[in-house]
Amino acid sequence: MTYCVAMALDAGMIFASDSRTNAGMDQVARFSKMRVFARPGDRVVVMLSSGNLSLTQSAVNILELRNREGDAGPNVMNARSLFDIARMLGDALREVRGRDAGYLEQNNIDSSANFIVGGQVAGEDPRLFHVYGEGNFIEATSETSYFQIGESKYGKPVIDRVVTRDTSLIDATKCVLVSFDSTMRSNISVGLPIDLLVYETGSLEVRVRKRLDEDDPYFRMVHTQWGEGLRRVFGELPDPDWM
Repeated sequence: MTYCVAMALDAGMIFASDSRTNAGMDQVARFSKMRVFARPGDRVVVMLSSGNLSLTQSAVNILELRNREGDAGPNVMNARSLFDIARMLGDALREVRGRDAGYLEQNNIDSSANFIVGGQVAGEDPRLFHVYGEGNFIEATSETSYFQIGESKYGKPVIDRVVTRDTSLIDATKCVLVSFDSTMRSNISVGLPIDLLVYETGSLEVRVRKRLDEDDPYFRMVHTQWGEGLRRVFGELPDPDWM
């Protein structure tokens, strides 16, 4: 299991993913779930993945191979829009699942896979899509400005309470980290390090990209202060007068 979240705000976009793919008594595996395609001044495209790692890696590898083939056909680096890129990713996922899913299911191996893909291509506004395992996708709107995939339920409440389209990138970044802290607190299958990318609308380049691990002082501070703040606010709630 994993946890990924991406937000489309007026000021820009935030992408974050954990790096844990398997948790157990004797094994913890870590793989990055974030892939970035960028050409300064032209495009920034970020893909986050959850689900069966072999399927999601294979789908991204198909896109990377097409990029290396250059002008041989449509690819992420020559696509005219994020919509076209979401469609390419959905088609690649269909191709991989069509080839492998049946064999996985014969051995009771989960073949689910999901992506979030977003960013900005020169000539259009930033866009954000959720690509489902079947290859279809939906786009974020002003009413639904963020997507989560993987173990999403523990980190959702704080985002719903804090983030709106006009939230600043700094406040939204803090909210994303609290969302991850809440998720990791309740589910051992989600864990550090966290890959974080913050994109400013119109910049067409990656200016903030960071990996937060166990020794990161800011994330440790968020973990401590958020927990202490919750306990303090809870202690300040008045007792119910009907008890």
